[in-house]
Amino acid sequence: MKIALIGATGFVGTAILNELADRKHEITAIARTPKDNSKATWVAADIFNVDALAEILKGHDTVINAYNPGWTNPNIYDDFLAGSKAIQEAVKKSGVKRFITIGGAGSLFVAPDLQAVDTPDFPKEIYPGANAARHYLNIIKEEKELDWAFFSPAFEMHQGTKTGRTGKYRLGLENPVFNEEQRSILSVEDLAVVIADETETPKHHQVRFTAAY
Repeated sequence: MKIALIGATGFVGTAILNELADRKHEITAIARTPKDNSKATWVAADIFNVDALAEILKGHDTVINAYNPGWTNPNIYDDFLAGSKAIQEAVKKSGVKRFITIGGAGSLFVAPDLQAVDTPDFPKEIYPGANAARHYLNIIKEEKELDWAFFSPAFEMHQGTKTGRTGKYRLGLENPVFNEEQRSILSVEDLAVVIADETETPKHHQVRFTAAY
């Protein structure tokens, strides 16, 4: 498959790139500052230049969006929303129909009518970014033209998750997937497996989904 990956140099984007490359897909890796390796065709792009980004995306089978303006960015809320909306518009202009975007876990429902981001113990340091991802989910739910899927990672999906790549996971939709210890956990390597599997064999169409062990 010919796949465009936006945000290919980030924590999540790098893992997805490695997984897709191992599966021998043809990858266009899009980043503000491209790297130089043989796993993909690297392209520098400003995601806010919708027309230019649309030209880069044309001809691909799927666009995967792993854009994140940075958790320490003081403007993460505005930048995440603006960037996500610009990318969505560029995908529509490109003519590519399949669009997989990575959001946050904060919008998962931990109780009826209660999202994780609104619970008292939700980490304040990541609230702005999680809130932006929650609000973007509401925006993309109104999208009727694209065959989109919005992925919410497990609650524990960070560099301290040491399980590595197992190739195993369980899927969910609006609620977190918990293990027998009531933890929602997935390594970034297995997140990449989830996204690569969804790219190769689409199961989720115009819905949000999640995964964990």
